[in-house]
Amino acid sequence: MKKIYVIICLLGLTLSALLNQACNSDLLDTVNPNKLTTKEFWRTEKDAQLGVNACYAIFYRLGSWHRYLHWRFDLLSDEGYSMSPMVQTGEWTKFIYSDYNHDNNQTVIWREAYRGIFRANQVLTYVPGIEIADAKKKDAYLGQAYFHRAYNYFHLAVLWEEVPLVTELQNPGDQPQQVTLSEIWGQVEKDLLEASNLLPKEWTGAEKGRITKGAAKALLARAYMQQHLWEKAKEQLYWLVEGEGKKYYGLVDNYKHNFSHLTENNIESVFEIQFSDALNGGESDDKGATNGHQRSIIFGLSGIGFRDGLARPWLVDEYKKERTIDGKLDPRLRVSLLYKGVATDFPDEETGKFYGKTWDEGKWGNDVYYRKYSRDDFRTTEDRHSQLNFRVIRYADVLLMYAECLNELGNTEDAYTYVNMVRARAQMRPLQEAYPEIGNDKQKFLSRLQTERVLELNGECVRWFDIKRWELYNTPEGLAALIARDPDYKNFVVGVSHRQPLPSNEVANNPNMKQLDGY
Repeated sequence: MKKIYVIICLLGLTLSALLNQACNSDLLDTVNPNKLTTKEFWRTEKDAQLGVNACYAIFYRLGSWHRYLHWRFDLLSDEGYSMSPMVQTGEWTKFIYSDYNHDNNQTVIWREAYRGIFRANQVLTYVPGIEIADAKKKDAYLGQAYFHRAYNYFHLAVLWEEVPLVTELQNPGDQPQQVTLSEIWGQVEKDLLEASNLLPKEWTGAEKGRITKGAAKALLARAYMQQHLWEKAKEQLYWLVEGEGKKYYGLVDNYKHNFSHLTENNIESVFEIQFSDALNGGESDDKGATNGHQRSIIFGLSGIGFRDGLARPWLVDEYKKERTIDGKLDPRLRVSLLYKGVATDFPDEETGKFYGKTWDEGKWGNDVYYRKYSRDDFRTTEDRHSQLNFRVIRYADVLLMYAECLNELGNTEDAYTYVNMVRARAQMRPLQEAYPEIGNDKQKFLSRLQTERVLELNGECVRWFDIKRWELYNTPEGLAALIARDPDYKNFVVGVSHRQPLPSNEVANNPNMKQLDGY
């Protein structure tokens, strides 16, 4: 009995010790060597650099420039349309929204935008507290984060308009407040002004391709122009066109060099996404994800690509309305579009230019395909991951935006200069000679500028911004013209379709949100 008692006592003491050990809070603070917590991470300059790099990583996700932003901006405009076998995916480019939570063109873009905002907010919250010896490097980290936050809100503004504004780190269960479009634009303005003050004018070496002061100013000008704040937009563009930043930018001699993997980050690049074919992993997982994009495959010719997105034939017709100085077709046509007659229109077109194949009447017929960012000049077959950098903002766009601002401010005479710079590269006559009837008429100049932007920038994901800025759908005549170019606009509801519905799951889960009017 005594032995049993002793054993029980010993067991009791052992259990007591174990319980005391289990209740020791210090043991709960053990660092997981496989995954750093926020508390453990934001300590060094390397952490700041990695945090900024995580913002850039958003570009490589499905809901960003890996796939669906190309789809959304080009195919939503009157330039393109979808032939996707995925019914709802195709419907979203036709202003038909049967499922507000549809992933491919809706929630995936929404999710990546807010993921990008969260990552930028982390940098802006923690990096100020990190000791970094070089103050300029610290400024650059913060400037890039301000740009990324503004850039994601820019996309939210042009697609949904009234969305939650989140500028601080959130906790689980937080329900951010939905705000007006003007408040979103206000945040974009604030962030890009900060970014332009902090970012370097240029990057060199291995850092080339990162966001610069000029990129921040150009994006801010885009934001101002969407609000018709022409004087403010002109002020930002002046730095790139006539001011200190002019020495960093220009037009490359060959238009094609804006869409080649051999001439990336050139003098015409204001902001471009850095892609490569170094890694062809998963499509949406950061760890091991691809470093390329899928534009060339989803917009690719039937039998080579998916044929999910095509260009409208009116683009080809528009190019053919005017000849170059020496009587030839606009050289931008052969770079921008693939169509049945391209080899006839350009006799020096190399044999087998279309991924090693001549034009296949049975497969391609009278289809028109986007050629920009395809790889038909150096591949015989297509695959899913393209290494071609995507130029989000080119200097040619900056020049045309500057011309638009000058015209809106009543300085049409000077606006000609910057349109002519873009036309001259394509061997087109000065605008005054080609269209003398325009004169200094503001509306006639704008009408021609709208065409000039299409000829220069089609397939570069800016046309939807233009359509919204010019509100082409807000008059019966304007909407009829859109329908004539793109029959999908028959489904466009004035006052509603200029923005897409909010994801209904977001609205249902957040009492501080309400669905947009008309949906």
